[in-house]
Amino acid sequence: MSDALTHFANACRRCGVRPTESVLFVSVAQQTLHVLRRQSEDATPRGDDGANGFPLYVEQSQYRISTSRFGTGQENGSRRTPLGLHCIAEKIGAGMPVGTVFEGRQPVGFTWEGRSDAPIAHRILWLDGLEPEFNRGGTCDTHARYIYIHGIGDETTLGQPASQGCIHMSAEDLLPLHDRLPVGSLVWIHEF
Repeated sequence: MSDALTHFANACRRCGVRPTESVLFVSVAQQTLHVLRRQSEDATPRGDDGANGFPLYVEQSQYRISTSRFGTGQENGSRRTPLGLHCIAEKIGAGMPVGTVFEGRQPVGFTWEGRSDAPIAHRILWLDGLEPEFNRGGTCDTHARYIYIHGIGDETTLGQPASQGCIHMSAEDLLPLHDRLPVGSLVWIHEF
């Protein structure tokens, strides 16, 4: 995790992005999402946590996820999970019942009404890339690619690459995360 924290810290500095209270770390290799929380605004950094005044983060929780079955990549149309520094740009589905199915970010039914294999269900955290010409703008724009962290009807694929670029989570894990994280929270997606 220390290598990922160092890369995250460097990306924040490079992009002029201030670290948020909570950060989601997505490991493509491990098919896990880690929720890290800033220990304190003025914590003294250790050598492996970004150093040079970067806040100290501690892990709060870890969840099983699925990323793209096509691997990682930034390009539009690739159906791959984009890497790098992102933020939660929009939250969709607050207050909707568990099992709500979404198409075009609009509720269209429920998993228990014949949509048990719904590709997008429960809640949506729509991501926005923060690294110009890597995951923001041009032919590699995460937001324009409609890359989300979202639930799915069939959760048996969690823990293995199965999506078409998005990050899948179980309803049990996604709902409290959706409620707890504010728009603007950072998301770091890395391969290792």
